[in-house]
Amino acid sequence: MATASTPPGKRSPDGIFHEAIYNREIARRIVLNLIDRGYDSELLVPEEEDIPLSERINRVNAICRAEGKENTILISIHVNAAGNGSKWLNATGWSVYTCKGHTASDKLAECLCESAIKNFPGRRIRTDISDGDMDWEENFYLLQKSLCVAVLTENFFQDSKSDLEYLQSRAGKQAVVDTHVEGLVEWLEMN
Repeated sequence: MATASTPPGKRSPDGIFHEAIYNREIARRIVLNLIDRGYDSELLVPEEEDIPLSERINRVNAICRAEGKENTILISIHVNAAGNGSKWLNATGWSVYTCKGHTASDKLAECLCESAIKNFPGRRIRTDISDGDMDWEENFYLLQKSLCVAVLTENFFQDSKSDLEYLQSRAGKQAVVDTHVEGLVEWLEMN
């Protein structure tokens, strides 16, 4: 559970916003929305405490082995930080990551980007089109080690006052949920 001792970079500079608490709320809402639409969906981390990345990978890969990697999708939800969390900065925007190279995850990332463009009008969508698609590519542990299609979203910046105000608003939370749900449903319907 995130507390006042949540390290800088995982909370807003004023210490009020905690990334882990926000991400869990958003993930729960996404799962409930998908279930309401008839999709099998579950939280990889239902606990309130932080679970190590290695355990998260063990969990998702166990699901892949049980259900088939083609029937499993991992979306890792985050809130970005431009600095070390000690001061307010001006970075802004939403982005999605896949691991490096052309992978099966790229199309899901494209669907999420298109959904973000629709759901965040007037807000910055951070893209990297240097390789022909809009996602950013990094060899993040979760993206590299999962056996299934996997993306990581960075939902604006917790050390930007304007982004944080939006993230905490009813409309902002709903737009973050809608972006994930609509992008995922679009991808599912294509596959």
